Amino acid sequence: MPVDYEINAHKYWNDFYKIHENGFFKDRHWLFTEFPELAPSQNQNHSADLHTENKRSEVPGCRRSEDGPDLIIDQHKCSSNSLGHKTQTLPVEENVTQKLGHLEICADEFPGSSATYRILEVGCGVGNTVFPILQTNNDPGLFVYCCDFSSEAIELVQTNSAYDPSRCFAFVHDLCNEDKSYPLPSNSLDVIILIFVLSAIVPDKMQKALNRLSRLLKPGGMMLLRDYGRYDMAQLRFKKGQCLSENFYVRGDGTRVYFFTQDELDTLFTTAGLEKVQNLVDRRLQVNRGKQLTMYRVWIQCKYRKPLPSSTGS
Repeated sequence: MPVDYEINAHKYWNDFYKIHENGFFKDRHWLFTEFPELAPSQNQNHSADLHTENKRSEVPGCRRSEDGPDLIIDQHKCSSNSLGHKTQTLPVEENVTQKLGHLEICADEFPGSSATYRILEVGCGVGNTVFPILQTNNDPGLFVYCCDFSSEAIELVQTNSAYDPSRCFAFVHDLCNEDKSYPLPSNSLDVIILIFVLSAIVPDKMQKALNRLSRLLKPGGMMLLRDYGRYDMAQLRFKKGQCLSENFYVRGDGTRVYFFTQDELDTLFTTAGLEKVQNLVDRRLQVNRGKQLTMYRVWIQCKYRKPLPSSTGS
């Protein structure tokens, strides 16, 4: 049966999004409090109306902002999109993805190649991270990529009224597929976001997936993660028959989840060649007054940076 969950993983996630569409999660406006790297630079001059000189002189890097919205406590998988108006589908995007997937990407022929600050979210779902970023960060040099295992999820992103192909590129991608490349070159991303996604894949495939993502980061680029911690309430509520392997479980809908320790994540990131900036446990007590439930949540939040080239010998 565990093999069935792996072979049919795409089916279980497609079914999930067919059922819930974009009504299951809430938009992650807490993002900018926890990850200010995703917000516009505090010193950005918004009145300088997209002058080319300003774009070229901007130094891409970690954005800092003290103005992020207050943290909203996330429920279950922590998010949803309130923007649900549908527009026409964008088959051109899919064609570009297919073509780029089989090419050696050159520096001047990929979506967002002229951007000065590039963000990729892996496991984007219906856009609950991507759309708040696009709405909050109006940096003209920003370009956001987002991918998901589920074609249903990507269709919901592309048909959302907030989807802007001039600032965003959504594509279907299996981060465990070693034979399929990302549609952008190595050393091209400033930030990679992994929010409640690494936990959804088989533990023995996590390291290679992170290794491939690490190669996409620019030197100095950051990988941001928020995921389930060991002994989170969700783990304690699983029945014995739902445990596939140590700390790895299957939900009733066939989707799977792993519960991490800080040391496990540190090993994964450092083995991928990244340096620790932050690795913390976020423990929260949530009260559902309607159901009169008290829930003890455990999440882990990480920031790891790709090292800058060594300056020895200069």
